[in-house]
Amino acid sequence: EKPVLFKQELQNEEAKEGKQVKLTCELSKPDTPVKWMKGDTVLYASEKYEFKQHGTVAELIIRDVKSIDA
Repeated sequence: EKPVLFKQELQNEEAKEGKQVKLTCELSKPDTPVKWMKGDTVLYASEKYEFKQHGTVAELIIRDVKSIDA
């Protein structure tokens, strides 16, 4: 079985504090489970973080952005 690769890697995004930002990546295989992390910390769905996946595209939405989210 072929390994899953990034077809489109994460790009840096800018957002004003208090707003939201969407990070997107594209994988080589649809519906592959994705684990979002900040450094060594796994992110979990919450009021702050929302995860979406449509086929090969995975999205992380960060609400109420703060400088610590950089």
